[in-house]
Amino acid sequence: MGAKVSRNDFEWVYTEEPHASRRKIILEKYPEIKQLFGYDPLFKWVVTGMVIAQLAVLPFIQQLSWPVMLLVAYCYGGVINHSLMLAIHEIAHNLAFGHNRPLHNRLFGFFANLPIGIPISISFKKYHLEHHRYQGDEVIDTDLPTLIEAKLFCTTGGKLLWLFLQPFFYALRPLVVRPKPPSPMELINLIIQLFFDAVIVKLFGWQVLVYLVVGSLMAMGVHPVAGHFISEHYMFRKGFETYSYYGPLNWITFNVGYHNEHHDFPAVPGRRLPEVKRIASEFYDNLPQHNSWTSVLYDFVMDPDIGPYARIKRKHHGLDS
Repeated sequence: MGAKVSRNDFEWVYTEEPHASRRKIILEKYPEIKQLFGYDPLFKWVVTGMVIAQLAVLPFIQQLSWPVMLLVAYCYGGVINHSLMLAIHEIAHNLAFGHNRPLHNRLFGFFANLPIGIPISISFKKYHLEHHRYQGDEVIDTDLPTLIEAKLFCTTGGKLLWLFLQPFFYALRPLVVRPKPPSPMELINLIIQLFFDAVIVKLFGWQVLVYLVVGSLMAMGVHPVAGHFISEHYMFRKGFETYSYYGPLNWITFNVGYHNEHHDFPAVPGRRLPEVKRIASEFYDNLPQHNSWTSVLYDFVMDPDIGPYARIKRKHHGLDS
């Protein structure tokens, strides 16, 4: 399935990102999709349940040995925290309470952030919306690997190591490629998170905080739910820059696998994205797609024709916002 990607450069194109134009065509044919826009009233309750499910096990975590704790963090805690990261992705699009209540969305983002252990909610929004608007832009889209990453991690072993280090690249890359001064809301996010972490240590000890933070990091690396990082935009078929995944892990990730649908209609909450595909099926059924995030990770590491270079890039033309 490899795309025969050069190890010396990315795939440069001179067209606009494909989603805005496809959105316009689909809405002309299926204007009823606009009825799917808006926030999901069930979302806040699902996220609250996930936070409670994570906090409820903390008294038991402090009684575990370190090896068992790390296993539980990988299999349970990290999965919940990764799902909460994808809840924060929904919140970044104002899909928790709608565009008319931005402060409600931000405050709920602080709440969803708590079990993750690291403040990400506000910073993620700051960069993610640019990824939508300027997909593939060599300067603005911080979802793209840097040239150094692509050069250093293009072998089989290098790609595997790069996957393990994915959370660090994901977090630190924007600070290097496109640094922005911290906003007041980011500082509030930091203060709330540090206070929560301190309370966790006071109540349960350091091992439980390690469970939360390390679980978050492990589930962003070599982990089935982390397959979406690779499946979404790495070029498994030449010329295609966004891929959907329609497998069962969508059930616990707010349908982030419906990624073509999400980029076409970011105003549609995750729970309704399958309906977009159902209505406009002829636009999606024939696009290259994935059915296993685990297979995506395996193929990414083992296929010499796929690697960090397998991304479509566009020259920056001063469209900075």
